[in-house]
Amino acid sequence: KTNQIPTTRSPSVWPLLKPLFFLVILIPQKKAWRSGFCSARFLVFLFIVSALPIAYIVSQECAKTDHHVFHYHSSGFFRECAKWDDQGRRFLVSFLEGGVGEIHVPQNYTRDVVLQEVTVVKDSDLTGNASNGIALDRPRNRLLVAVADVLGNRYGGLAAYDLSTWKRLFLTKLSGPGDEKSMADDVAVDADGNAYVTDVKGSKIWKVGVDGELLSTLTNPLFTPKEWYKSLLGLNGIVYHPDGYLIVIHTLSGNLFKIDLGKGDEVKLIEVAGGPLAFGDGLELIFPTKLVVAAGNPFGRLVESTDRWETTSVVAKFKGPMHRLATAATVKDGKVYLNHMFGMGYPRKTHALVEFVL
Repeated sequence: KTNQIPTTRSPSVWPLLKPLFFLVILIPQKKAWRSGFCSARFLVFLFIVSALPIAYIVSQECAKTDHHVFHYHSSGFFRECAKWDDQGRRFLVSFLEGGVGEIHVPQNYTRDVVLQEVTVVKDSDLTGNASNGIALDRPRNRLLVAVADVLGNRYGGLAAYDLSTWKRLFLTKLSGPGDEKSMADDVAVDADGNAYVTDVKGSKIWKVGVDGELLSTLTNPLFTPKEWYKSLLGLNGIVYHPDGYLIVIHTLSGNLFKIDLGKGDEVKLIEVAGGPLAFGDGLELIFPTKLVVAAGNPFGRLVESTDRWETTSVVAKFKGPMHRLATAATVKDGKVYLNHMFGMGYPRKTHALVEFVL
């Protein structure tokens, strides 16, 4: 099923290049500045400023750790989300440049092996859009992918793909150029196959039916913090709890919400002891009472609830590689692994899935 496929386009990179253009092209044209930018002292300063972060990154990459890390080679620098597919013995990862890859883990895997990423989805209809959060729906043998125009915020969608053939099952338009700006960020699926997609730009949740029909849009005043700047990055990671409710995090405020689907989508703010969970990104429910939050610094936090998520408390923290940025969490063989956004190296980029030692 196809629902209003967006016009293919490539995102403009001018907003990113404009400051560099001003620095490199325009400023040197002024005679008063030219000598300063071309002086030996300035070049030495520039070299030192560049060398320090590079040296730090190299030291971090070479440092020995007590926890396990899956390293894999990739074709791209940015990997937004990763989920373990036990039945397929593979990690599935989403590409910020658009698409999905798989990293197969062989039975005879040893820790010194660098795995290989293979692209399994490259949807030409979605060129120019990012693949963000993903969710495995094993009962229906499919992968759900939140799709968004990251730079322009002019398109949001939900795509579903068959896990065996990678045929697209449906593409649902969630927002378009005529709507308010939005960015579909993460997705969760309930027991009936309904999907819930967060909008990190507009702080709302879209509900999509099992066959791809857009059913409703959930908004609530609790989703909007009092401080305007905390609304710049809103609702983000989301999980479905088997007791029939959603748990979702607000990135900049660190607020955690419980949405009871059996009570008319009732929204409650979860009181977090040891919080808030500022810069919270991806979520992973590892037990009915325990939730992992992939976040800023520390990069991983474990929270636990004993009252059906009316309240919760931070019970463990994990600091991973500071330069890679944790964005999602998944569970493999009872162990939690944090996906990190940035790959390192050229031309082959090496990515890391880092064990969160609980």
